[in-house]
Amino acid sequence: MVKFISLSSGSNGNCYYIGNEQTALLVDLGIGGRTVGKRLADVGISLSSVEMILVTHDHIDHIKYLGSVARKLSLPVFATATLHEAFEHNFCTRGMISGCRRVIRKETFFEHRGVKFVAFGVPHDATETLGYFIDFFGEKFVFMTDLGSVPDTAKEYCRAADHIIIESNYDMDMLLRGPYPPDLKKRIIQGHGHMSNDQCASAIKDIYHQGLKDLFLCHLSENNNTPELAYTNTCAALEAIGVRVGSDVKLYCLPRREASPLFSW
Repeated sequence: MVKFISLSSGSNGNCYYIGNEQTALLVDLGIGGRTVGKRLADVGISLSSVEMILVTHDHIDHIKYLGSVARKLSLPVFATATLHEAFEHNFCTRGMISGCRRVIRKETFFEHRGVKFVAFGVPHDATETLGYFIDFFGEKFVFMTDLGSVPDTAKEYCRAADHIIIESNYDMDMLLRGPYPPDLKKRIIQGHGHMSNDQCASAIKDIYHQGLKDLFLCHLSENNNTPELAYTNTCAALEAIGVRVGSDVKLYCLPRREASPLFSW
């Protein structure tokens, strides 16, 4: 049985778990090791089952505790050479993961402990930002947690996925009417920032396929979005192409500051 849980999703910190009886992995480590361990223990999972970490990019909400946890548990950290170079200069990871370094290349499949995965590029204003397609013993996941739009390459991976974790960061009206300074608003919407509810919903209409089981909306803004708005936008987009949410596909908004329910297949 494959299990998935979002341990935290948003600018306060990001971390996701996939595992089974044989092995487990984390995607990003933006929350502390004790918090990760407790939230996993709350659903009957031991942190010691984790045997690898995949990293999407080098923003602090995704790597704040990467160095300390990887070093303490001696976990291999998978990322591109560009990202590993950035980790050597980041205060969160500097000098902490050299022994854990595992270099991958975009668009090239890798396998570790029976888990097959491939990284692909997405537009975001980090040193480099990756999405991941993960074949976890037959359950296929796509992670796209921070991006300004969904490139065609990413859409192809989505059309082969059973479960998609995709950013639905902000509601445009809330953002434009909100208190953020103009420069920050521009950074968010300029194409290499974050993806709006409308953009997410439009992308999902394009990538939906009959084999898709679950859609998880992630990285919702605390100030410029609500779970209700994100859910309603995507639900309406799916219904517009004849997809019944709840029966044809399941749709969830992942919480920001706490763990999601545990999902299993």
